[in-house]
Amino acid sequence: MATYADPAVIRRLLTEAEVWAVVGLGDNPSRAAWSVARRLQANGKKLVPVHPRAETVFGEPGYATLADVPGHVDVVDMFVNSRRVGGIVDQAIAAGAGAVWTQLDVVDLEAAARAAAAGLDVVVDRCPAIEAARLGLW
Repeated sequence: MATYADPAVIRRLLTEAEVWAVVGLGDNPSRAAWSVARRLQANGKKLVPVHPRAETVFGEPGYATLADVPGHVDVVDMFVNSRRVGGIVDQAIAAGAGAVWTQLDVVDLEAAARAAAAGLDVVVDRCPAIEAARLGLW
């Protein structure tokens, strides 16, 4: 069974991917998505908040769904219940995203396999802020 935590993929995404769609990012500073997105932005990443309320976060306009996001997305980072991952992965594949990343405790290995089969980079059950610190990147 694949674990989808390849250190080389993680490092490449954290250093090279520029546009991060953060699914589940709203304007609530008590949520993990808020603090992780803040770290991504502070380290040069362009954020695209994706939340049903389509809120503007950190000065970036929000979109209700991934399908509504204009332009290319390098990484779709998911702060959602694991049951929602499959549909979001399907949207990421359809949108031509370069990678999907699920946060800690967000796991859907069938969806991860679908994304990998479609050619996307896949990281599962990891936090980019924790991984960047672990790798000494930020």
